[in-house]
Amino acid sequence: MTSLVSNPHVIAVCLRRGHHFSKTPSLSIRLLSGLGVEGDGHMGALVQHRYDRRRDPAKPNLRQVHLIPSELFDELRAKGLTIQPGDLGENVTTSGIELAALPTGTRLHLGASAVIELTGLREPCVLMDRFQQGLKAATQDRDANGRAVYKAGVMAIVVSDGEVVPGDAIETVLPEGKQRPLEPV
Repeated sequence: MTSLVSNPHVIAVCLRRGHHFSKTPSLSIRLLSGLGVEGDGHMGALVQHRYDRRRDPAKPNLRQVHLIPSELFDELRAKGLTIQPGDLGENVTTSGIELAALPTGTRLHLGASAVIELTGLREPCVLMDRFQQGLKAATQDRDANGRAVYKAGVMAIVVSDGEVVPGDAIETVLPEGKQRPLEPV
């Protein structure tokens, strides 16, 4: 197993029943294979995101777990925004790992037994500005080629069950073969 950064670990875990923008920090979360975070509003084998579910309710849920690097919070603070774990709807807040730089299909081992597989990027939406004005623009950028860069976290599916708690180590396993960058899901 390899890691892009040293000492990657979980800073916070969050969940919330129902569909809400923010989630509540918790002492632990339980990941269920093929479903997501036990008790969370986005748990399910089929798409749970309200907008996507209206378009195609039979679509697989590629957004079972939402992760955000805590380093984003520092970047947002420098822009005058105050964000805490769970505020942006993430289930897992990380430290020491460049989530958006990982390829599609990367597996993250969280704690003793949980394994998730990255499916894509979270695209910033209008709800971000309803939460805090200017947040949507602050989580988007353009690269040198003019392509959109999304910094609102990454999405994953659960491959193996397990409990995740703050302080858990994160181990990264890159996919074999040709690697594809994460794209919005």
